[in-house]
Amino acid sequence: MIDLSEVLETNRMVEEENLDVRTITLGISLLDCADDSVDACCEKIYNKITTLAHDLVRTGEEISREIGIPIVHKRISVTPISLIGASCCHTTGDFVKIAQTLDRAAAAVGVNFLGGFSALVSKGMTPADELLIRSIPQALATTDLVCSSVNVGSTKNGLNMDAVKLMGEIVRQAAEASADRLCIGPAKLVVFCNAPDDNPFMAGAFHGVSEGNAVVNVGVSGPGVVKYALEQMDRRARENGGREANFETLCQTIKKTAFKITRVGQYVAQEASRRLGAEFGIIDLSLAPTPAVGDSVADILKCIGVEQPGAPGTTAALALLNDQVKKGGIMASSYVGGLSGAFIPVSEDQGMIDAVNAGALNIEKLEAMTCVCSVGLDMIAIPGDTPATTISGIIADEAAIGMVNQKTTAVRVIPVIGKRVGDSISWGGLLGHAPIMPVNTFSSERLVNRGGRIPAPVHSFKN
Repeated sequence: MIDLSEVLETNRMVEEENLDVRTITLGISLLDCADDSVDACCEKIYNKITTLAHDLVRTGEEISREIGIPIVHKRISVTPISLIGASCCHTTGDFVKIAQTLDRAAAAVGVNFLGGFSALVSKGMTPADELLIRSIPQALATTDLVCSSVNVGSTKNGLNMDAVKLMGEIVRQAAEASADRLCIGPAKLVVFCNAPDDNPFMAGAFHGVSEGNAVVNVGVSGPGVVKYALEQMDRRARENGGREANFETLCQTIKKTAFKITRVGQYVAQEASRRLGAEFGIIDLSLAPTPAVGDSVADILKCIGVEQPGAPGTTAALALLNDQVKKGGIMASSYVGGLSGAFIPVSEDQGMIDAVNAGALNIEKLEAMTCVCSVGLDMIAIPGDTPATTISGIIADEAAIGMVNQKTTAVRVIPVIGKRVGDSISWGGLLGHAPIMPVNTFSSERLVNRGGRIPAPVHSFKN
């Protein structure tokens, strides 16, 4: 059992090193809300969310005050809506109506985001799946808090290239539909391979069908804490007359720090689940950066030894970081899940933005880094005239990495209408700001238009 005294040891981490609990996410099953009538379905959804999540924000604020650690976001994830709307949604407008209901429910309980306007289509698409996917641009353009995700592949099933092609078109349409809002639509849309059922982080969170009725998942953070620990480690080594610490010492430092961070998350999850009367699901150990200076995964990579993220050795440094965070975290919590490791979003990490502006980091190097990190190509702004087939090609590449390596990968790129390479875009808040990054201009059209499914890799045949 964890007690409050362990958490109070982390006060300095909060005051000086940007430690926070990034999110308490309440997963809610909507399986019992399905109905033949879209209006009845919407009413059931609204009533269930506002009943179960009524005290979520208040509970998070109370725990935050008691332990003196910020809990930045309170969020909700729900069962993939393509499943809930399968019986009653016969047009894209029907699914948009459900999205707007979700938005109203999220606003009523005061959460920051609600995820689960989702479809799981790694092997094929039902009519309901396709309708939901085609409704995404309008759904995201007419809501504020709803986030969407589509899983287009898995190690077990291979890649659904029909869905990959469609998602390239949907990402562009989502940007166009929200052009008057800085193309915010694609910033709330994630395309996954091997999506987990218990991810507390947006925009990709949904409540898996194997989960309970109401489940609390907590996402911890703390890149600034790890950075500070590494700086202190090297300072002590130099003061003792030696060189900078070797990799053994470096790894031990990251593991110990990850353990402390995760214990905070464990306490928050236990308290939140007890007070909300919900199951305790998982702790997600991911180091999730913010635009705040010093709260950066990129800065950790620089502490490990690369001049800028993107320099030779960056992928090795990120692999080390990801692995040690997981090794330290799994000793601190009974249940670790979600994504867990290190996020490398561009717009949300000032160090990554600096590396892009310095010419050290491009999309191809980011793709290489995603082979060893938690998610994938995240919050990357690209030119507004990028063809849909090129976006589909980027999705296919990233999904292939996940499929072959038996890991979660994802793409969240934002084609910013009217912007070119050299321009920038600012969304503010946690989404931050980003330079418009160049993409390879050679065509992916023939590849994307073949259709069908890329088979699962040979090592998937286990039973």
